[in-house]
Amino acid sequence: MNNQIRTIGLMGGTFDPIHYGHLVTAEAARCEFNLDRVIFVPSGHPPHKESMRITDPRHRFLMTLLAITTNPCFEISREEMDRPGPSFTVDTVKSFLELYGPEVKLYFITGADAILEILTWKNVEKLMGSCYFIAATRPGYQLEELQDCLQDLPQKYLDRIFSLTVPAMAISSTDIRYRVANNRTIKYLLPETVEQYIYKNKLYTVF
Repeated sequence: MNNQIRTIGLMGGTFDPIHYGHLVTAEAARCEFNLDRVIFVPSGHPPHKESMRITDPRHRFLMTLLAITTNPCFEISREEMDRPGPSFTVDTVKSFLELYGPEVKLYFITGADAILEILTWKNVEKLMGSCYFIAATRPGYQLEELQDCLQDLPQKYLDRIFSLTVPAMAISSTDIRYRVANNRTIKYLLPETVEQYIYKNKLYTVF
């Protein structure tokens, strides 16, 4: 393991498209938890979205790359996109622990809505024992709902879940796709480079 890298944040998601909510969350987590770097990991084949239409991984990867280039603490990984089959978080975390060594401390950053479904994730107890979780929430989010849904987890795993309030979480990829399909502005919801990429490649013309 690189002696300079001791804490890593893994920012998971489909990023369809990536927006300022994702970026603000990643930076807030980096600062709040003293992360050495945040690695964005676009999903390849998310099992929880099998019934949904998802943009080609190539486009999602390039949009994410465009969005993070100005932050030297941000990186991107093709780990899930290049791995065949469904993108299970437990496999992703295992791969990064093998890459950086067991001494590294991993934080998986995702939205509180995703954390609510964590009991349905593959090998959840193995996953919870391998990394920590940062659940990003919108202002006013009732943390009691999160706690109630996770009450069946052993306390030692509950202690590995941290919440982080992020105002920009009000922005959503679903809303951006809807806006594009209906010829409504998306300016200032995401980086200009990503906005231009969407229009140039005619993404999200149908909602």
